[in-house]
Amino acid sequence: MSLFEHLERVFVPTTIEAVWTQHCEKMAEYGFDRLFYGYTRFRTNHSLGNADDGILLSNHPQSYLEHYLGQGLYKHAPMVDWVTENVGACSWRLLADRVKAGPVSDMQERLFALNRRFDVVAGYAISFRDLSIRSKGAIGLCARVGLSQDDVDAIWQRSGREIVLINNLFHLRITSLPYASPVRSLTARQREALEWVGDGKTIQDIAILMGLTTATVEKHLRLARESLAVETTAQAVLKASFQNQIFVDRQ
Repeated sequence: MSLFEHLERVFVPTTIEAVWTQHCEKMAEYGFDRLFYGYTRFRTNHSLGNADDGILLSNHPQSYLEHYLGQGLYKHAPMVDWVTENVGACSWRLLADRVKAGPVSDMQERLFALNRRFDVVAGYAISFRDLSIRSKGAIGLCARVGLSQDDVDAIWQRSGREIVLINNLFHLRITSLPYASPVRSLTARQREALEWVGDGKTIQDIAILMGLTTATVEKHLRLARESLAVETTAQAVLKASFQNQIFVDRQ
């Protein structure tokens, strides 16, 4: 399949899962068979926000992710540090050289041991440019077992521009699709109530429009706030909008 044909296909799926599967297959053609993608719209000066509010996608083995995510080892990854503060593509060789040049913490030692155990030893990192200072997206491309960093750098020399282009388009497509973690999803009634609030309707107006009592509308809005982990309905509308949970064609 040509590059042009692949770029056309990116816009066909309407779910994050389908776009992700398609992207994993394409990256495997270049030799990257294990990916880790992350995106948040709730970045602060001190953190990347609550993981439940972001998008995390990976086809690494579950046993690897249980340690990498479950034990918080990702917080000590040089790749994560780099993509948080930079934009563009970076060879894991540069990250490895930086580690060798400085002291290594106990948590980093655990991370490096985990990576060696699962052959996460060669690859590239891409940090995407986002307009909002609260947003950050990045992807780690891990090369298949048997490829060295020299091999990966040679692949990048030949096809790096294509790979960056494909990943940038993937990132833009993913962030345009509805997403909510299992603990942040809204019911149809909650979405409808928030949409009417976003249109400037009062509780009384919404009750009439939805054919409900005001008490029931207030209940739906309260449950929406709880599901989205916010304090006010205005925050709920903003957060649901960020996650493309409201005003979305679900046909």
